Amino acid sequence: MQNVEITSLYAGLCALLVMALAFRVVSFRRGRQVGLGTGGDRDGEIRIRTHANAVEYIPLALILMLIAEINGLAPLWLHCLGGTLVFARLLHAFGLVGGKGGYHPGRFFGTALTWLVIIALALIDIAGVF
Repeated sequence: MQNVEITSLYAGLCALLVMALAFRVVSFRRGRQVGLGTGGDRDGEIRIRTHANAVEYIPLALILMLIAEINGLAPLWLHCLGGTLVFARLLHAFGLVGGKGGYHPGRFFGTALTWLVIIALALIDIAGVF
């Protein structure tokens, strides 16, 4: 069986980010005694969406990265794409929180970079079939 150490690194880093974002949601809910949802609190909504957005995009990117690594994509490319993914997700999280749910450059560029990584990995994986 092939080692997938590079994807493992970025999966671990992304998992830590997701857990940090989850902790922020739990802290909000415990502090405001909200069992489900946001209780109408804007800060809670932002925390929940920041976590949910990471959970929506990170798994797809990591699956595509794993396929690319298994198919032999050069380590340099994997590190470039993985590093960009982690940076993009951090940028998005800081931007969404910093912009209080509105426009923020971090949110915009975090999203754009995440999409770029996913599209690049998708094309790499498709090209690997031919």
